[in-house]
Amino acid sequence: MIRIGTRASQLALWQANLVKTQLEKLGHKTQIIEVSSTGDEVLDKPLHQIGGFGLFTKTLDNAMLRGEIDVAVHSLKDVPTDLPEKITQVAVLERANIFDVLVLKNNADFLKNPESAIIATGSLRRKAQWLQKYPEHTITELRGNVNTRLQKLIDNDWNGAIFAAAGLERVELLPKNHVMLDWMIPAPAQGAIMITALKAETELLEICRQINHKETEITVGVERQFMKTLEGGCTAPIGGNAKIIGDTIYFKGILIAIDGSEKVEVEKTLAMSEWKSLGKICAEEVLSNGGKKLMESIKAEMKK
Repeated sequence: MIRIGTRASQLALWQANLVKTQLEKLGHKTQIIEVSSTGDEVLDKPLHQIGGFGLFTKTLDNAMLRGEIDVAVHSLKDVPTDLPEKITQVAVLERANIFDVLVLKNNADFLKNPESAIIATGSLRRKAQWLQKYPEHTITELRGNVNTRLQKLIDNDWNGAIFAAAGLERVELLPKNHVMLDWMIPAPAQGAIMITALKAETELLEICRQINHKETEITVGVERQFMKTLEGGCTAPIGGNAKIIGDTIYFKGILIAIDGSEKVEVEKTLAMSEWKSLGKICAEEVLSNGGKKLMESIKAEMKK
């Protein structure tokens, strides 16, 4: 019996059930174990004020270390690049939609006119990129699972709210009244589901590796290496998108000030044989082109 640990939200359970189905197709018995995290329970504060990056994963890590679950299922964009010493990434499932989406309250007319609007998001990356494009708009904090956030959009006098498209599509909650934000650089590993297990469980590791999607593993690996080298997390406005094109791998990344006033971008294509160093190369280029100073100012801003 493989005990699959997951957060208790609708989206998290959908992801866990996808892993359950794939493992059972291989002939294994599974059981889903729901675990509640601080990030799910404290919704009245910005994420970076209650623990930031890794907040959603720590509870599952601890449950695994206590022997309560065998594997954990995560949205990979929420997972720190440095895992606990005894835990390892064992599989990444095939990636879904990487983009962000704006769910509209009424219509999109306000996007064509230079007038004030209120947009909701709990992500500093989304906030920063939105304010760079629409500096006259106001960003308001939005936390909670996808159902909660959609309801808050209905209940409040906002023009729209920004979500990860993959999450809404997976649970079939993407409203017709939306705009796909293909201009916004997504979070590293957005749209990817990751499975972790204890390093010592060698038989379990071999089982889970059978459902690993290699192309996704490579692209999210580049993006997370970029983020790690910048020393950023989900609380820093960092975007990254890698894709394989024939025998090459392409990457575009961004580090942007929280208010959208300043950014450093990088765009590069290398041979597939060099993919393991692409994220680091791009991050070092960002740091040398003003990114180091920008990252210091972002960290100072977040401490206020």
